Amino acid sequence: MLNIEEALRAILDHATPPTPVTIALDDAAGLVLAEDVMARGNVPPFANSAMDGFAVIAADLQQASEATPVRLHILEDVPAGSVATQPVRPGTAIRIMTGAPLPDGADTVVHVEVTRAEGDDVLILLALKNGVNVRRAGEDMKDGAIVLTAGTVLRPGEVGVCAAAGQATVAVYPRARVAILTTGSELVDATEVPGPGQIRDANAHSLRAQVIALGAEPVIFARVPDTREAVRSALEQALARTDVVLTNGGVSVGDYDFVKDVLQEMGTELVFWRVKQKPGKPMAFWTLGSKLIVGLPGNPVSCMVCTEEYVRPLVRQMMGHTLLYRPVRTAVLDERYAKGSDAGRAHFVRVRLQERDGVLHAMSTGPQGSGILTSMALATGIAIIPEETPIVEAGQPVRVQLTGLPEDH
Repeated sequence: MLNIEEALRAILDHATPPTPVTIALDDAAGLVLAEDVMARGNVPPFANSAMDGFAVIAADLQQASEATPVRLHILEDVPAGSVATQPVRPGTAIRIMTGAPLPDGADTVVHVEVTRAEGDDVLILLALKNGVNVRRAGEDMKDGAIVLTAGTVLRPGEVGVCAAAGQATVAVYPRARVAILTTGSELVDATEVPGPGQIRDANAHSLRAQVIALGAEPVIFARVPDTREAVRSALEQALARTDVVLTNGGVSVGDYDFVKDVLQEMGTELVFWRVKQKPGKPMAFWTLGSKLIVGLPGNPVSCMVCTEEYVRPLVRQMMGHTLLYRPVRTAVLDERYAKGSDAGRAHFVRVRLQERDGVLHAMSTGPQGSGILTSMALATGIAIIPEETPIVEAGQPVRVQLTGLPEDH
């Protein structure tokens, strides 16, 4: 068996980003740029008003105050989308709206809150310096400048930058298509009442949610009964349509666990089977050309933990991300944790985290069995107990992954 570090390294060694694609900007949120983005023109393209108010010459205002207002004659109104028809001259002002081009001659905008209109004149109640409330042409982006570099993740702010820069399409690494195959004749849909020996299929839903959360595209297949023919048919379809195939269940040593045998018959290369970890010992990983197959355990907690620890960084790397791992902190464990007979494996302990007096504390979410799915719902982190550590006493430090935060390394 591999240890957890060896298993993760073996998986990531096979994760290479696909050929970049050019897509519409509105479809690219969350993806990684494959090329630099250059500004097509200055942003803003012209000097404009940052406020509703009056475009003026700052030199006219130097004696202005509430006690001694400065009177200026209003030449015209310029709403956003319009252009002044005459320049501002000493002793004059132009009423201007936010975003409208700064008229010739003006160098400052007086915000309307410090003015008082009187007929065709305006009284200025505050002295302002030259350039106040004016957005200069190109102050955000210069024509031809690189505004985003390859490797940047397109969050909402970056999408806005692309739009302002005139880039309606972008070259990105595409979303990975991830097949979700749940195996087990005992499984029924969440809408059904389980009959004798049956159980609702939680894995199909939790896996789909995990794949969506990491920014990939889940491809859901019908539940696969425990027959060799059904398993092979489902795997063939999944490998033909997706980049990564996630199977869950069928990778242990039971008489009806066909996934390993069928994949071997199909000519896949088994990279590893079984990892020194709890939960998730029977996890497996195969390759078939450029296609990757992760055999996840069928127990719901094992399935979710292995997806968090291995599938998430795998798919993120395939999509061009360089930050692959959740933030890791040191926390004080508030209760004793003993591995018992599983002392030779690393343990992923679901914990609730709380900061008290500047110290991060961790407490388990309760029973840690691989079928206790509520332990995942209650968790805000995963404490990693190394394989060489059989017991952690209350008050001792543990390394904790903050699973509610985005990757930082």
